[in-house]
Amino acid sequence: MILKSKLFAKLYYFSGLIALIVGGGTSGYMIIEDWGVIDSFYMTIITISTVGFGEVFELTLYGKLFTSFLIISSFGTFAYAITSITRYLIGGEYRYYLKEYKIMRETNKMKDHVIICGFGRVGMQVAKDISSRGDEFVVLEQNQEVIDGFRDHEKIRFLKGDSTNDDILLKAGIKNARAIITCLPKDANNIYVVLAARENNKDILIVSRASQNSAVSKLKMAGANNVIMPDSIGGSHMASLIANPDVMEFLDCIRAQGNEGANVESIAYEEFPEKYRGITLDALELQELTGATIIGFKTDTGCYEINPSKDKKLIPGSKIFVLGDTHQISEVAERFDLNH
Repeated sequence: MILKSKLFAKLYYFSGLIALIVGGGTSGYMIIEDWGVIDSFYMTIITISTVGFGEVFELTLYGKLFTSFLIISSFGTFAYAITSITRYLIGGEYRYYLKEYKIMRETNKMKDHVIICGFGRVGMQVAKDISSRGDEFVVLEQNQEVIDGFRDHEKIRFLKGDSTNDDILLKAGIKNARAIITCLPKDANNIYVVLAARENNKDILIVSRASQNSAVSKLKMAGANNVIMPDSIGGSHMASLIANPDVMEFLDCIRAQGNEGANVESIAYEEFPEKYRGITLDALELQELTGATIIGFKTDTGCYEINPSKDKKLIPGSKIFVLGDTHQISEVAERFDLNH
């Protein structure tokens, strides 16, 4: 139930505060002045709201003292509570809480999604690239200002919280996720996320950022499948632009176009229907049928081959890497009825 969600605790708190003040004032007048419920309630409302109406009945000495205490103790609190509820409802703040509640429900139903920990420069680029591929993902970020800056971005699902907290990882659906990418600035935090992710999901693909060379081996020991050093990769890329500018620009073009242009896709043996398993790449006739090109092959032992020979066979554990434009890649998936 949406009304039971903790996301609306703020509304419950101020509504409860108002109810407590009004209830206390009503009970006080009923006890001290021996008035009825309606008269006591009315007197409480005009007292704490300071509208300036006259007294319902003439007050006794104790009634006057109670009224003075009620004004002093409740005026500021009542005004603040009313203002907060008004801002929450009329100011549209509730929409953000509804969106967060919706995201939590959607996340609970997710399977084979990607979890991104941290939404700095690296995490932002990761989210952009994953979004361009149409994959489902959720972002864990503890900085509220960062989340507020992207609140109106419908494609990004944010969960506010510390990625090193196991409860946040569970809320993000770590047990059903396909992969987790931790982009936190501190290596120690990344190591903890890797350990927690591997503990909760033995089969999940873990990609981690590293800032120092010394952290790479530790992250792999913790369970990361791949460790990336953004600064190192950036430097190598810049150097390659000097050595082989045309090649690097071509590769950058493929990457920048993403799903809208050239694509390199991997297709595992298990993704092919039964009738294609065990046959050679030549018998597959992939290029003739779709126009896409097989540019790489991964053996069942994990070795990679560039421009594999056509007598290579699709065997369990193997993969092929296909280069083509959007139409050609779609044709491959349709023509070979891939589970991809």
